[in-house]
Amino acid sequence: MTHFFRPSLLATLALGLSALCSAASAKLPAPSHEAAEKAAEAAAKAAWAGKVDNYKLCQSQDRVAAHYRKTNKDAKPAAAAPATCADPGPFAYTPPAAKPQEAAGAHSPPGTASSPPSTNTPAASAPKS
Repeated sequence: MTHFFRPSLLATLALGLSALCSAASAKLPAPSHEAAEKAAEAAAKAAWAGKVDNYKLCQSQDRVAAHYRKTNKDAKPAAAAPATCADPGPFAYTPPAAKPQEAAGAHSPPGTASSPPSTNTPAASAPKS
């Protein structure tokens, strides 16, 4: 009896999975201006956090190397010009200045004109493109 229901169960499961996948791949609307600004600030903060992590790693590597040289008498001395760790400083985010509408290109065509905007040919006798 259970053998009779297996193909229909598999077909129902496949249909349900395909519906789920199509719903998951639906296109989302563009984020609002505030959401885009918040995402840009989060990206800047993540980049700064990466710089802080690299700074802390550099400091700890320097401490380990100094301790190794201090405790091991056979260790070679440090290189002539060791790289210094660069402190990234405190996090400071300045959002980019908003462009005025004219500078944003809203009123201008994207390229330069290659032909005059109008012709002497009447619209009725113009060839259809």
